[in-house]
Amino acid sequence: MNRVCSIFSQLLKLIPRPEFEVMVKKHQAERHARGFSSWTQLIAMLFCQLGHAQSLREITGGLAASEGKLRHLGVDEPPKRSTLSYANEHRPWELFRGVFHTLLESCRAEAHGRKRKFRFKHKLLSLDATIIPLCLSAFDWAHYKRAKGAVKLHMVLDHDGYLPSFAVITEGKTADITAAKRMTFAAGTMLVFDRGYSDYGWWLTLTRQKVNFVTRLKDNAEYGIVESRTVLENSNILRDEVILLTAQQEIGPEACLRRIEVWVEEKKESMVFVTNHMRLAASTIAEIYKERWQIELFFKALKQSLKIKTFVGTTENAVQTQIWTALIAMLLMKYLQLKSKFPWSFSNLVALVRQQLFVYRDLFKWLDDPFHAPPALEGIHDRQMELAFAS
Repeated sequence: MNRVCSIFSQLLKLIPRPEFEVMVKKHQAERHARGFSSWTQLIAMLFCQLGHAQSLREITGGLAASEGKLRHLGVDEPPKRSTLSYANEHRPWELFRGVFHTLLESCRAEAHGRKRKFRFKHKLLSLDATIIPLCLSAFDWAHYKRAKGAVKLHMVLDHDGYLPSFAVITEGKTADITAAKRMTFAAGTMLVFDRGYSDYGWWLTLTRQKVNFVTRLKDNAEYGIVESRTVLENSNILRDEVILLTAQQEIGPEACLRRIEVWVEEKKESMVFVTNHMRLAASTIAEIYKERWQIELFFKALKQSLKIKTFVGTTENAVQTQIWTALIAMLLMKYLQLKSKFPWSFSNLVALVRQQLFVYRDLFKWLDDPFHAPPALEGIHDRQMELAFAS
């Protein structure tokens, strides 16, 4: 009989322990440690996310209640509440960012070669940000508005597998475009973003770097029409024009953009898109922008299924640690979705993993056939019968 460890233990095996220990040394995360390892901290914070623990007390209590099963996780004993709190406040959150990027490579390898929605060869990425509100009285470092606190999660979503390929956490008042200007993208990338990133100088920089983009054009944008292209009759494409923004008219042809106006029947209104890609069909440009909605769904899933609305620590380091472990948990669930033959929705997968976290059964067999009963353990039934007759 093939014996397996708990679902939680099998999930942790997706994070290479040797590479993790290398990162621990790199960030000197255990420089002042006294028996409490960074691995145990990672397990505790993942239990917070996957087990939906609401506080430090629930994290440590939940692990203590499963003490007999912790050895499979590489933990000798459950952490104390004060010990975990101190680690979250002082151990570098950059360690967890490193774990995120290590796990991302495994997810990319699994997503590689899968069928893509669009035929073009460009890598399609969505760029957006979301506000994570915080109570200013408890998180006095997280200034956002006069009476509100917040941090902002800026993220790039890779549409191959819908994986978060890059993330950065800033103060809530940091503008979306400010964070975007610090990012770099490979030549040939197709980047899609909303009107929050309307910066004509940045658009020109992307063009010069051979990065393609699709976005919405603001209603008050001033431009001149360089060329009007033919559009098919009875299609939802109203206009397809090559334009030159008034603010960049002295730059010349290098700054030319393509303006596409599309009728959206569901909304009974027209939408105007702008791109620096001159060859793709106008209908494809419209579909690319529609695909941007996937990053909104990602943020929704992150906030609803994982724990980033309330925090178990109040320092900036503790908040960063919790958000990065939420992103690690997100990647673990995305990896399971990619591996599974069963059509899991993200919310159902997270909910059922939470219920099965310390159950001993084969993770990937369960993923493919979640509603099939696990095989009975040999000898257990007979032993139970013997005990029943003996009593």
